[in-house]
Amino acid sequence: MLDLVLPLHCGGCSAPSTRWCPQCARELAVADDQPHLITPRLDPGVPVFSLGRYAGARRTAIVAVKEQGRADLVAPLAAALRAGLEHLLSWGVVDTPVSVVAAPTRRWAARRRGGDPVLRMAMAATAELPGVAVVAALRTRALVSDSVGLSSADRQRNIAGRVKPVKPVAGEVVLVDDIVTTGATAGESVRVLHNGGARVAAVLAVANA
Repeated sequence: MLDLVLPLHCGGCSAPSTRWCPQCARELAVADDQPHLITPRLDPGVPVFSLGRYAGARRTAIVAVKEQGRADLVAPLAAALRAGLEHLLSWGVVDTPVSVVAAPTRRWAARRRGGDPVLRMAMAATAELPGVAVVAALRTRALVSDSVGLSSADRQRNIAGRVKPVKPVAGEVVLVDDIVTTGATAGESVRVLHNGGARVAAVLAVANA
């Protein structure tokens, strides 16, 4: 009866009567060899890792969190992010202590979405993870446009000079994001963090397009 009043469906495949079905959970599961090293069109100057392609249940869940208010899907996405971060730590790509910094989200977009979804994923992913702390260190300045549909060069011009530090962070850092497309945001974020004295060891994304 409750499902009739408040329809419940999987955030990955729309299967009824569940928020996240076993099939989509398997699709998002992180294998022993993941995340994979990728090469964005714009090189941010540090290794970039992705947990999978921006497709299928992974894509649908990210869109649902960002555009449809599906806060319940932060948990499975954060679990994948945590597994990827644990692998980077076990492989020696990243050492503790390490700060996790979420890639910046436009402020008006964060307000519209009820908060910054990437920061929420980062917080959930690192909860009680020894030697790992989340620092909300970056923010975008005004006049950053939506990057959907922009070319690599246009994305780079759109974000250049428009990421600003809002909280100091030093030592080793992992920059996390939901999607890496061209690498423009990652590159500008890495530049700002380096200028502030941090050493960015890697970028880790839930998906790459």
